[in-house]
Amino acid sequence: MNEKFNDNKYSHQIFQHIQDGIIVMNDERFIVLMNPAAENLTGWKQNAKVPYCTFCEHRKVSDGENKCYLIQNDEVPYFLSEMPTYHGNQIKVEMSTALMFNDERSGKKEYLLVLRDQKLKEKEEEARIAKLILKQVIDAQENEHKRLAQELHDGIGQSLYTISLALQSIESRVEDTKLLDYMNDVRTELDHAMNDIKSYSQRLRPQSLDRLGLVASVQSLATSFHTVHPTLKINLEINQVNRLPSLVEINVYRIIQEALHNAIKYSLANSLWIRMEVENEYFLLSVEDNGVGFDTGNLTNEGLGLRHMEERIEQLDGEFFLRSQLNRGTRIYVKIPLKDGVQQ
Repeated sequence: MNEKFNDNKYSHQIFQHIQDGIIVMNDERFIVLMNPAAENLTGWKQNAKVPYCTFCEHRKVSDGENKCYLIQNDEVPYFLSEMPTYHGNQIKVEMSTALMFNDERSGKKEYLLVLRDQKLKEKEEEARIAKLILKQVIDAQENEHKRLAQELHDGIGQSLYTISLALQSIESRVEDTKLLDYMNDVRTELDHAMNDIKSYSQRLRPQSLDRLGLVASVQSLATSFHTVHPTLKINLEINQVNRLPSLVEINVYRIIQEALHNAIKYSLANSLWIRMEVENEYFLLSVEDNGVGFDTGNLTNEGLGLRHMEERIEQLDGEFFLRSQLNRGTRIYVKIPLKDGVQQ
């Protein structure tokens, strides 16, 4: 008795809360029973008549054949069409039906009609395509960064180095003091240009990322960042992180790079903690500062950078969390699944 009661209880719960529209209609298409999802989807009411779908409305029928294709065939496992709603709109639905009740004496029949909103599928497909396009855009962007960084380092960088050697050779043959002073000024400007080229190349695509991996690159990034911004103390904590898939490494590196930029430009922090670890087949990252924080419901300038961080994690099927309060600092937390749980 209790088992039967529980079965009825759970069946009722499923009927009430399932997202698919469920309708029981008789052979005259009057609605005998419907769940909330069906009413929300169509606007139809119990005891009202189910209208013909666009396919049935326009299909040619023989004498004695029911105009409703679903009723005519008693059971249709899958059928796509458009249905008119109570409000006069057309909705794309996937329909299926089955004969539920057949009284041989009276000839009365009742049918189960299941409606699934195709807009949900279309939105899911649009989201999938958007995610794929975003991944391709980021991949193309990183490849271009890699190419430009290589050009700066191997092309312009090497040319400037050759000029530097030539200048050194010329200096050794010059005896005019004023000319030597001028050449020293030129050398100083040349050194600045070489340092700038090296810095731009590093920002575009750090060579250490491809050669040595994420850990070494983040350590180098933290050191160089502290050199330029000595007021910011950067604390690194790394546990069980070896080489990761290339796509994971570059995206995590960009997130840390953006977080450091935000800590100086927006947070006005003097301490920042970066923690990286691999645990239970996931790569985990947290970046936390002790800055001024902000209202997460009212993002302004920093909002675009944070959105880009989130997009990078989404394309890796990961999770991105942000926590910040005014005068309480900001924390970014990232969780990325590793394929088969294996680091490279």
